[in-house]
Amino acid sequence: MESSLCEKPERHASRRLSDYLTLEGQKQKVHSLVDKVYARKNLHLAWERVRANRGASGTDRITIEEFEANLEANLERLHRELRDDTYQPLPVRRLEIPKRGAPGKTRPLGIPSIYDRVCQQALANRLEPIFEKVFDPSSFGYRKGRKTADALTKIWREIQAGNEWIVDADLKDYFGSVDHDKLLTLVGKQIADSRVLKLIQQTLKAGYEDKGRRFETPQGTPQGGVVSPMLSNILLTPFDKEMRRHGYQLTRWADDWVVTCRTRAEAQNVLARAEKILEELGVTLNREKTRIVHIAQGFEFLGFKIQRGKGQFKLAHDRIKSKLNRQNLYAIPTQKSVDRFKDQIRALTKRRIPLRLGELINAINRSSEDGDTTTVAPGSGHASTSWTGG
Repeated sequence: MESSLCEKPERHASRRLSDYLTLEGQKQKVHSLVDKVYARKNLHLAWERVRANRGASGTDRITIEEFEANLEANLERLHRELRDDTYQPLPVRRLEIPKRGAPGKTRPLGIPSIYDRVCQQALANRLEPIFEKVFDPSSFGYRKGRKTADALTKIWREIQAGNEWIVDADLKDYFGSVDHDKLLTLVGKQIADSRVLKLIQQTLKAGYEDKGRRFETPQGTPQGGVVSPMLSNILLTPFDKEMRRHGYQLTRWADDWVVTCRTRAEAQNVLARAEKILEELGVTLNREKTRIVHIAQGFEFLGFKIQRGKGQFKLAHDRIKSKLNRQNLYAIPTQKSVDRFKDQIRALTKRRIPLRLGELINAINRSSEDGDTTTVAPGSGHASTSWTGG
């Protein structure tokens, strides 16, 4: 994988964004894939991943433990349904969970059944190596081998190089507004297997249940579905590539992204260009959470506050593990991030949770790798810890 820390803007022949939706994609599409998806070995691997991630039951109310009690029969049934093209996913179970940093507000979480999660994971296992070759180096979220520390280190180096104006942006209801047709067109550039495309479409169109009622899903991808993060990256890859084609220093993690700029005028141009590109993809900016700031004001990204200090650097000694750099820059976990991390540790270490010590350590490490960590080392230029919080 191309190093995310050495990513350079791409400048090549001009292209319309619509070309990304109409070109054939790679020279040789993948034609026969569904048999790799329903292969018994792949289904077992998918189950192991789903079990490790645990999680709640879907609309059928079957738990991880109940699914495992009839594991071989369940996996055989899934293998047969995928092979015979009779698989039909259940609607996801809709839950409204509190929005971090927004008291009184919630966001929808869609929970597929364990059976459907295994299917989605089996699909993701086969799609991931295909699309990793397509994804842009500026994209970091939900990608194997890429962590929040990598994205933050990249931004830190750009600021040190003189890019002190920041476009700090967020997408409005991204997971709930994904355009299915455009997404499937982009998937179809790499995948020619119609049954795999049908599986993805079924996942998108499965609908959801809320308070005993069933609702259709004409757009969006369930935030909570196993394959949703990958699909989000597929849809936004044209945005990544087009922004870098214009020479912009983009760093994106799912629906959160920043661009570091030399001047405020450049930052304003970035925002205008980004809005046009996203509009063609059927995505809109969240104006309430999108802004242009100077590093002296600081900004928050991936749970960290990055800013240039004024005068003497003042932080509690337990939050400093490195000498201050010459530019008086610092990056510390936001209080919200620290509180969330503490809550996760408390939840994982409850006595009623039947986890061995090794499993507990792995669970905590997975949380850190997924972007919930409170450590990063932008000042050192390496992916080791220099600042910690809490």
